[in-house]
Amino acid sequence: MKPYLFIFLLLVSFTSITGQAQETAEDSLGAGERNIFEKVDEEASFPGGFDGWRMFLEKNLNPNVPIENSAPIGKYTVIVQFVVSRDGTISDIKPLTKIGYGMEQEVVRILKKSGSWTPAVQNNRPVNAFRKQPVTFMVEDESFEITTATPYTLFTDTDNDLTLKVDRVKSEDLQLTIAGATITSQGGGKYIIRVKRKARVIMEIYNTKRKKTVGSVSFEVKDPKDK
Repeated sequence: MKPYLFIFLLLVSFTSITGQAQETAEDSLGAGERNIFEKVDEEASFPGGFDGWRMFLEKNLNPNVPIENSAPIGKYTVIVQFVVSRDGTISDIKPLTKIGYGMEQEVVRILKKSGSWTPAVQNNRPVNAFRKQPVTFMVEDESFEITTATPYTLFTDTDNDLTLKVDRVKSEDLQLTIAGATITSQGGGKYIIRVKRKARVIMEIYNTKRKKTVGSVSFEVKDPKDK
């Protein structure tokens, strides 16, 4: 039977990702009506908080978008920035990531349907503010069992331990390749992977006995200090 491909929608921390403030507290008096803040006393939020946001995603987001666009197995965090105005309306929605496979477009689509938000607060007054909202998709295949220290994540200039099991394929018949990386087999489905630069990489899994590719896995590569 053909392996069943399924997807989880994971919610990254509801707290928005913020940059440096554009305005000081002294500047903010009366500035909320015209300026857009990047750092505020209270972040803009979706009505109902985390639970409200989760329910909205479950009702409106299409979790099959990565599968429909042939995304490899992996974890993908999309970040979309937008402005929440003083009156709660949102505008200027744009993705900050370029993962692809239709995921940024899907998050933009649902944000356009999200209605009014609770505006940010600066000096006890509602203000216009940026919001950076992450949404994480997880694509998995039941016929693969992949284990790394951090799921679907590798770290630069480090020995990354990886264990792989594929249904009905012996470990000795598996060959793994990642462009720009070295992979050393330790036997029994265990490998050590070393990568040099931060990026997203694709690992191809090849069945040497049947001479065919059996799947691919996407990994985000980070600096070890980001562990």
